[in-house]
Amino acid sequence: MRLTESVALGPRMAPSRVVFGPHETNLARRRELSERHVAYYARRAAGGAGLIVTETASVHPSDWPYERAPLAADSRPGWAATAAACAPYGTLVVASLGHAGSQGSSAYHQSALWAPSRVADVVSREMPMELEEPELAEVRAGFAAAARLAAGSGLDGVEIEAGQYSLLRQFLSGLTNQREDAYGSDRLLLLRQVLGAVREAVGEGRLLGLRLSCDELAPWAGITPEHAEGFARKLAPLLDYLVVVRGSAMASSATRPDFHTPAGFNTELCAAVRTAVAGAVPVVLQGSVTDPAQAQRALDDGVADLVEMTRAQIADPELVALVRSGHPERVRPCVLCNQKCRVRDNRNPVVSCAVDPRSGHETEDPPEVPLGREPVAVAAAEREADVPGRPDGVLPGASGIARSATGQDTVVVVGGGPAGLEAARVLAGRGQRVELVERTERLGGLLRVAGERWAPLLDWLESQVRRLGVVVRTETAVGPGDLTGRRVVLATGSRPGPRRYDIDGGTVLEAAELLAGRAELPDDGPVLVNDPVGDATGVALAEHLAEAGRAVTLVTQDQVAGTQLALTGDLADAHGRLRRAGVTLLRRTVLRGVLADVALVEDVLTGEQHKVACVAVVHCGHRLPDPLPGAPNGAVRAGDCVAPRTVHEALLEGRRAALALCGPKGGTAR
Repeated sequence: MRLTESVALGPRMAPSRVVFGPHETNLARRRELSERHVAYYARRAAGGAGLIVTETASVHPSDWPYERAPLAADSRPGWAATAAACAPYGTLVVASLGHAGSQGSSAYHQSALWAPSRVADVVSREMPMELEEPELAEVRAGFAAAARLAAGSGLDGVEIEAGQYSLLRQFLSGLTNQREDAYGSDRLLLLRQVLGAVREAVGEGRLLGLRLSCDELAPWAGITPEHAEGFARKLAPLLDYLVVVRGSAMASSATRPDFHTPAGFNTELCAAVRTAVAGAVPVVLQGSVTDPAQAQRALDDGVADLVEMTRAQIADPELVALVRSGHPERVRPCVLCNQKCRVRDNRNPVVSCAVDPRSGHETEDPPEVPLGREPVAVAAAEREADVPGRPDGVLPGASGIARSATGQDTVVVVGGGPAGLEAARVLAGRGQRVELVERTERLGGLLRVAGERWAPLLDWLESQVRRLGVVVRTETAVGPGDLTGRRVVLATGSRPGPRRYDIDGGTVLEAAELLAGRAELPDDGPVLVNDPVGDATGVALAEHLAEAGRAVTLVTQDQVAGTQLALTGDLADAHGRLRRAGVTLLRRTVLRGVLADVALVEDVLTGEQHKVACVAVVHCGHRLPDPLPGAPNGAVRAGDCVAPRTVHEALLEGRRAALALCGPKGGTAR
């Protein structure tokens, strides 16, 4: 089995074995799939996805799990438009149908949540109503009606949601199903009834898939892998494919965890289920699979018949096409950061990607280059490489910055961090001659020292700018006169920001300087990590220092440390890691002063102060832009030199800066 080869699913044929799974997008208009959905899915179909499962649509008005959650009754036009947009590529498109049950929200429909039993949800703590036969009949009818709508819209079938956020999973689990009737003695009963009703609704000519939680990570009462194997054997004859997932309300980060969980974490679970069904139904591996090589190994090892690579295709919609063309190295890597693709929160952010800001914004951003088109910049750079005495293909200009041999000005990008690299990549891909100037010896900026998880992205950006013919100069300073009359992108990064505490004889180190190896802690003694921001930096640094054997105290003014990690789903897991590492947490606390071998801290509620022994303080505070003195007025700024923020903003503004210089029609970028 090859990842890029076609595969039969029931009566249909998928053009590849790669699945783009259902996930929250917040692209809906009210509760309808919008034109943004259509463009989002069509981009993945064009890139070679074999099976696309649209965002889960609620099958009944009693289910409104988040504000922009699609409702099946309102989704037919959007489903039809998506089917039509994806049809030219042969991609199969099915609708995910579900009901979140007690894991939903009563905030929007202002009615009681539905559940198998009166068991309060562990997250919302809300007590649901227990379903009686009239409501159960509505659930069955709702799934059947939604399936008929999906089939009538031209979709290839439906996928039933019995995964992490699911009423059907709640009926399967002893954690939430404590009934004493037939639905309690046979916990599989409702799911079988739903699958039967849906099969009758869609007929034998369309797909019926199931997403099944096969491990709730709660063996004392929840679904275990052994339970799941039995479920799968019984349900296989009813299905055209089965997606193996894990998780429950008690493990909210289990289904789509960040990089702290190894990629492919469901491999053993999926293999066990596939063995249990013994070829009766194709099985799909889900679980942070982002590397095409890892996906291929899963197929080679008999783990699965297809592989879900959802976040990988958010990061690079052309993943399958690039692998099929023999260029897997050109696939933009997913780093599993969850910073922009995890959008189930009350801000209603639109789905996007830290490494590809165009994701989720396909109707607004210009399209990228069609696969196989060689950018103009490569050929141009190769021609200039013949200039005598200049193997890098450029001639020195009067200002000391390169001008091309043909007389066309080279766009100068100052700064080789993520914003500068992305600007250079987009400019070169659109036919511009580009020179990237970096004052340090290595590209990547602060992101290079932020952790190994970002290395694949930086390596990819660097490989792409070199492939596209960008002239890269490291250890090169730019003076005020070097940029006169030039087209310039400034991506000069950031510098340390203010410290809102007194320093009287103590040692304070910037987190960035420490990570970059430009500062060192004293050989021995406890360390205090000051985290006024609450993002991943302070938590990760405290964890790292503690694992290295240091006694570490983490200070935060918030009620919980690393509060912003709630947005990526890592907050609870991060606190578990900190506790296991032995980090002392001082919550609701601010740093007031640093003295020799001691820090003065203050409780934000009471104002009470006390001292904490430490040989050094590591400051993880906000940073400020680092402007280039004498920069030309027409220079376009991007990234941290505008305002220090995240990787997403750096790449987004690098792209925008490139478009501002060459225009949306000035070639296209890959």
